Amino acid sequence: MGQIVEKVIAPPMPFHVTAFDGSSAGPEDADVHLDITSPDALAYIVTAPGDLGLARAYITGGLQICGEHPGHPIAVFDHLQHLYDQIHRPSATDLVAILRTLKHLRAFRFQPAPQEETLPGWRRAVLEGLSRHSKERDKEVVSRHYDVGNDFYELFLGDSMAYTCAYYPADEGLDNIPGPYGDWNPVNWAKGADANAPLTAAQDNKHRLVFDKLGLRPGERLLDVGCGWGGMVRYAARHGVKALGVTLSREQYEWGTAKIEEEGLQDLAEVRCIDYRDVPETKFDAVSAIGILEHIGVQNYEAYFSFLYGKLRPGGRMLNHCITRPNNVMTKTGQFIDRYIFPDGELTGSGRIITIMQDAGFDVLHEEDLRPNYQRTLHDWCELLAANWDEAVELVGEPTARLFGLYMAGSEWHFEHNRVQLHQVLGVKPDDAGFTGAPTRQWWKP
Repeated sequence: MGQIVEKVIAPPMPFHVTAFDGSSAGPEDADVHLDITSPDALAYIVTAPGDLGLARAYITGGLQICGEHPGHPIAVFDHLQHLYDQIHRPSATDLVAILRTLKHLRAFRFQPAPQEETLPGWRRAVLEGLSRHSKERDKEVVSRHYDVGNDFYELFLGDSMAYTCAYYPADEGLDNIPGPYGDWNPVNWAKGADANAPLTAAQDNKHRLVFDKLGLRPGERLLDVGCGWGGMVRYAARHGVKALGVTLSREQYEWGTAKIEEEGLQDLAEVRCIDYRDVPETKFDAVSAIGILEHIGVQNYEAYFSFLYGKLRPGGRMLNHCITRPNNVMTKTGQFIDRYIFPDGELTGSGRIITIMQDAGFDVLHEEDLRPNYQRTLHDWCELLAANWDEAVELVGEPTARLFGLYMAGSEWHFEHNRVQLHQVLGVKPDDAGFTGAPTRQWWKP
């Protein structure tokens, strides 16, 4: 097994690899040691080369990352990138020898996918008879990811129970972030359970930013689509705004409703477990959409923004907050994300979002990229998951806990390296004469 690794990866090897057959490859003093513990793990890697096969082996425990906590395996992603860069095609002679060895190790065989994996989108459509982004299929997809258990999510989302990018105050160190932004060191960030306090403050600050950008005032009405556990709804209600949030997740609905009652906000706040397309009310003063567009599908953006445009009064504002690509090409999210995290998910760039918002009638007033904040948010989520690892495994099992650790650490790496971004876009609905009533200068504090 070790000889195979050495034949397909050019030196220097970024890992030290040991295998179930007793072989090894790579420098002993490598920062990360990988252990392939079984033929099953090898079969996953060989039959689904790339991210999907590695994820299957990792989630089932057949691929161990020694020295990395499974709740926050961030360091491995830099090394994986180096690994991909160093893979080369072996000679014909070496290829024959590799194939013989893999056959001997029983790598060429069907290995059932982990139970945490869903079918690819086209097979779901055939077997379930549900078209992509139909109301029924969207509900099933959302339930699969978000109805894992509120107790589990509380372990890493912390007190805020917000599963979207937070907005860290300037004194949290985001004025000096890596690369072109300066000499910043993530070692200074909070670790373990200590991540909860800055995360909670940053999520509250995110809700404050959205509230202020929307220019909401006491007595006005807010529609929050894809409201999650209701954090934005409760923030608005605490500031005198009548807020309605909608989610497709039954567990989010139940948790959010209970929290509204606990805080005594029933007169102003409501969460419904319905599709946003089924909201009957109109003439809202504002719409917030925090982390829902990733689930909509790019081909549905026009209908989505047109529908929400129709929910606003003239002069009403919409704030869309979502993950984007650094370019405006529409891309699906990849096999790992589609099979394990967000089935049917699609991403594109902020330029395309702005164009479609404008085509729907919005006067786009402002947009900004909060990418470093999402990197920090994911770091804090991972640190909390690692700090509460034993309880997480007890609640959902080790494969699911490993899955979330892998997903969030990988996402942290992708935000750090500008593979994905997080954009907020603010639009206003003009009246028939084209007036928006918006001030001529920015009215909110960063």
